[in-house]
Amino acid sequence: MRNVILATTALVLTGTALGQSGQTLTVYSGRAKTFVEPLVQQFEKQTGIKVNVRYGSDAQLVAALREEGNRSPADVFWGNSVGALGELASEGRFVKLGTSLTRNVAGDYLPADRSWLPTTVRFRTLAYNTDKIKPEQLPDSVLDLPKMTALKGRIGWTVAYPSFQDFLAGMIAQHGEATTRQWLEGMKALQPRDYKTSNVGMLEAMRSGEIDVALTNHYYIQRVNRLSYPIDTYFFKNGDIGNLGNATGAAILKSSKNTATASRFLSSLVGKDAQTFFLSVNFEYPVIGNILQPTTMRPFSEVTKRSPKLDPTALPKNIEKAQKLLRDAGLL
Repeated sequence: MRNVILATTALVLTGTALGQSGQTLTVYSGRAKTFVEPLVQQFEKQTGIKVNVRYGSDAQLVAALREEGNRSPADVFWGNSVGALGELASEGRFVKLGTSLTRNVAGDYLPADRSWLPTTVRFRTLAYNTDKIKPEQLPDSVLDLPKMTALKGRIGWTVAYPSFQDFLAGMIAQHGEATTRQWLEGMKALQPRDYKTSNVGMLEAMRSGEIDVALTNHYYIQRVNRLSYPIDTYFFKNGDIGNLGNATGAAILKSSKNTATASRFLSSLVGKDAQTFFLSVNFEYPVIGNILQPTTMRPFSEVTKRSPKLDPTALPKNIEKAQKLLRDAGLL
């Protein structure tokens, strides 16, 4: 693992520019600056292409693209959630990607119409405080979590976070609106603590003893494990919606005047160097094979088996229904 990090650090710090091309590229990124800026800088060094990045939440950037229409300066949309990518794809805003870009990525997370390119995969999971909870005390399915009455007031979630809303959309796709509504009402009865969009803050609260379990993405647990927090990852039974695999992804806008340059940027995101960076620094699973993985993470093949098999379009189709259920429950 140390060698991977050293190699990735070298990637970010020692790239040599291939000259100033005079080209520019505009990227709208729902991915946080701290997670992706080194890759943007490296692309600039290697190509001489200036990349202008507008950072914001997926929702903010989707709204901006809709308002700007064909006048948008954006060439690439880099989404933090399948929901946002799917919304824009359904509106016909993306260029269909060629097989040269998509042939090497994990097929489970590539939309059939090749409207966007998966760049990493995150898995929903349950974090638990190992000083307070034993894994055998936890349910086989996330659907049974509301039955854990002993956890009343001791559960954390982040209902405004895009990955949580995608998880709810997946629950609707797999189990229907009625079951999802019932699950939300059952969870409300347990008086969970809502940390809005702060998964890091939620795990800090777990470390301090405020909560005992939390619904989150796997990589947040990996990050706090570096700090020796008494927190571990719990996966539900194979195929359970509580283990949903959720991709990040990038797409080229039809309104772009720089589609060739945009394609070059997307290609860099699924190259070995970038995929190694995502894994070793962010602890996100790569979408291509042959990347050395930390021993603290379960193999990609194993967690993929635990995740339910949903069509990549299932989440965007149900995201508005998920948000409505949250509003109806008074949670948004």
